[in-house]
Amino acid sequence: MAFNVYTGEPDGTEVPTAARLGLEPPRFCADCGRRMVVQVRPDGWSATCSRHGTTDSKDLELR
Repeated sequence: MAFNVYTGEPDGTEVPTAARLGLEPPRFCADCGRRMVVQVRPDGWSATCSRHGTTDSKDLELR
C-alpha cells in the first residue's frame, strides 16, 4: 500500500495546495505512512523514515 507523503493517508487523497506549489517538503513516508524527520535547508530538504531511510530533494532532481 502506498501513502500520500504530505498527509500520511492512503495514496489518492488530495495533495495540499502548498505541496502542489512546491513549498512544502514531504512529511510522511510513501512506503509505510510513518511521520518522518524533516530537515529544511536553503538548497532543499532531507526526510528520514525510521524504517526506510533518507530521501533528499537533490536525489529527486536527478530523476
